[in-house]
Formats: sequence, C-alpha cells, structure tokens
Amino acid sequence: MKDKGNLTIGIGSAIGCEILYGMSFMFTKQATNMASPFALLGWRFSVAVIGMSLLIIMGVLKINLKGKSLKPLLVIALLFPVIYFLGETFGISKTTAAESGVALAGIPVTALIASTLLIGKKPNRFEIIGIAVTCIGVVITVLAVGGSSSFSLEGYLFLLVAVVAYSVYCVFVEKADEYTGVEITYIMLVVGAIVFASLAIIEGIKNENVEYILNLPLKNSGFLAAILYQGIGCSILAFLLSNIAIAKLGVNKTASFIGIATVVSIASSAIVLKENFTYLQGIGAAVILAGVYIANGKKDESTLLTYDS
Repeated sequence: MKDKGNLTIGIGSAIGCEILYGMSFMFTKQATNMASPFALLGWRFSVAVIGMSLLIIMGVLKINLKGKSLKPLLVIALLFPVIYFLGETFGISKTTAAESGVALAGIPVTALIASTLLIGKKPNRFEIIGIAVTCIGVVITVLAVGGSSSFSLEGYLFLLVAVVAYSVYCVFVEKADEYTGVEITYIMLVVGAIVFASLAIIEGIKNENVEYILNLPLKNSGFLAAILYQGIGCSILAFLLSNIAIAKLGVNKTASFIGIATVVSIASSAIVLKENFTYLQGIGAAVILAGVYIANGKKDESTLLTYDS
C-alpha cells in the first residue's frame, strides 16, 4: 500500500509540475518583450530564493543539510537549471520555434537512455511505447504551428546540450535519495539565482541599462506578474513537484509526463490569449495524452505483485 501511495503522490506531482510549466508560456511571452532572457532568469530565480527562504524561516518548509555533502546537489544545480537554461536560451535564439520545440520534445527519450546507461534502470515496454507516442504527439503539435528551418548547427548543439543536461539531471535526482525534495530544490534555486543574476548584471553593464533591469519589476506590472509566477509557481512549486515525482516514480515514468506541458500551453494560449487552435494541434494533444496513459496505465508483473501484498 505504501508503494501505491508513492505512485499516487508521484503521478500527482508530475501532472502538477507540467501544468505549472505549461501555463508559464503565457507569462514568458509577455516578459521577454520587456527584458532579455538573462534579466528574466535573474529576477525569476532571485524571487524564488527569497520566497523559499521565507518559507524555511517560517517553518513551512524544512531543510537539514548538516553533515551532508553539498557536492551532489551542486552537480544537480549545475545541470538544471544552469546548463539547461543556457542551452535552451541560446538554442531557441538561434533556431526557429518549430526546431527548438521538436528538439526539446526529445527529452523523454534521452532521459530514458540516461536512466538505462547511468543507473541501469531499464524501461518496460509500456514506458518505451508511451514515451515514443508522447514524443510523436509533441512533434505533431509543434509542426502544426509551421515555420521554416534555420539550419543553424550552433543552435542545434545548444539545444542538444539542454536536452542532455535535463536528462542527466533527472538521473542524478533519482540517485540523491539522502536529500529531501526541499533540500534539492533550494540548492537548485540558490545556484540559479547566483549564476543568472550575475549574468544579467554583466549584460546590463555591457548594455548600460543596469538601472532599467533593477527597476523593471517596480515600473512594469506585467513583468512583475511574470517573475512572481515563474519564481514562485515554476521555480519553487514546479521544481519541488518535479523532484518529488522523480523520487517517487523514477526517471522513466516522470519523463512520460513532459508532454502535458505542451497540451496545457496550447489550451491556455487558445483560451486566454485567443490564439488560433488547429485540428492538427488537437490531434497532437490527443496523441500526447495517449502516450502518457500508455506509459503509466499499465504495470509490469513485479509492480502488480507489490501492490497486492
């Protein structure tokens, strides 16, 4: 019964995480028109660290790193958010939206490969089929939007770095079983805040607009809303839910839920932003959900025996 409870918590955490990520695209679209990606990331992680520190001080969240090595957590934080967001940011800037969307859709596949190679956790046939179907659904959805090709080798390499970094991060989180989800998330946020805030300030000095970047949340309510949602919703809650899901479900099953963010993004854009919704996007969304169900709707024999005991 304990394993069944872990499964329920893991699935709920994975779905909640992807819903938060899917809704973030609306805020990101608005914020990137006001500031550079580094400024947005710098503010996002700074807000997240402040928010989570307050929760820890008030006793709502608890961390205890006494006697524990920080090295594994620093490696996790280096992979995600640092390397991932750098690869994603530069990759998206040098390629088309369709290309970057298709490339990032490969994360479940590379996560599955990383899990197999690094910790010897082989996926069952339902996980393989489900993840493959989910990836196909994401590709259909992305290509439904259309777009030309950039043929940017540099852009493709940055996206590859992002995909690999996220996949290896998932594996390292699953291995870091001596740390709680809160502890892992907090170190991720602190490292992210230090790196991206530093990059934003360096960029601001170069462009002679540091004062503009520092005052942006105070002068623009849209930007403030974006960094509050991304900092609290995406960085605190979603990171925490992601780490819980990986700990409870493992890399392979957690990866199968990634496509849900695409479905939520399409739905929220159509409903809130009144963007066009095509039948191909609908087909893609249906395929994604089918893939998630296949990957998680069947149990292998050993799992069924565990539940029955």
